[in-house]
Amino acid sequence: MFPGRVKVTCVAFQPDSWLGLVMSLWTPPPDDAPRRLADLRVSYDIGELDASDLSANPLDAFHGWFADAEAAGLPEPNAMILATATSGAAPSARTVLLKEADTRGFVFYTNLSSRKSGELRANPQASLAFPWFAMHRQVCVVGSAELIARDEVEAYFTSRPRGSRLGAWASEQSSVIADRSVLEERYATLDAEFGDDIPVPDFWGGWLIRPVTVEFWQGRPSRLHDRLRFRRLDDAPPTADPAPLDDPDRWLLERLAP
Repeated sequence: MFPGRVKVTCVAFQPDSWLGLVMSLWTPPPDDAPRRLADLRVSYDIGELDASDLSANPLDAFHGWFADAEAAGLPEPNAMILATATSGAAPSARTVLLKEADTRGFVFYTNLSSRKSGELRANPQASLAFPWFAMHRQVCVVGSAELIARDEVEAYFTSRPRGSRLGAWASEQSSVIADRSVLEERYATLDAEFGDDIPVPDFWGGWLIRPVTVEFWQGRPSRLHDRLRFRRLDDAPPTADPAPLDDPDRWLLERLAP
């Protein structure tokens, strides 16, 4: 196990959570009123952020905010937007699920033949965003991407529900298929073929995003938001390991203009 590693878990949504509070602050227009996207807005006035509110390193700061998101009952607080780009800088984004956050960075699992994996191989840089809108918060991460070891992949894969393991085999992710029946027939065939011992597909694995920056964003009134960013200090000797996220001496906390 790596020091500082935590398993990410979720809690059930509670109707009296932060989300209910935020929704109560927004009053929709009358049914007969024209609706304009330009008129949709929320007043960000339920929190503030100062440097003293965060832990001294980005890992503990993230754990603290993640715990707040769980306690608030946010649905799938480990859902994060992953942005990648081709070698020619054509971007793409999608939502994936965070499965580990430790001293190395942030881990998710996926099909290694997918579009996202192809782009990460060609251009191993990525950005993550945790959009905790109900709390007027975001965490934004920028860093490099690398594949994680197969033993770590296997340990996670065996912990997944059987249906999810079969789904990993059934889907040639990002490929064009004629219709949904192709996927369902493939799943049924594999369901009959495999018992409970389902091996990890060679084309399935995990990616680690090693942060260069980790930003904590708190919405404030008049769009004067609080933005505090941990920036990795790269003045260590070239042979040193990448800066652990729990080492405050390797990170600088700075405030950004909104």
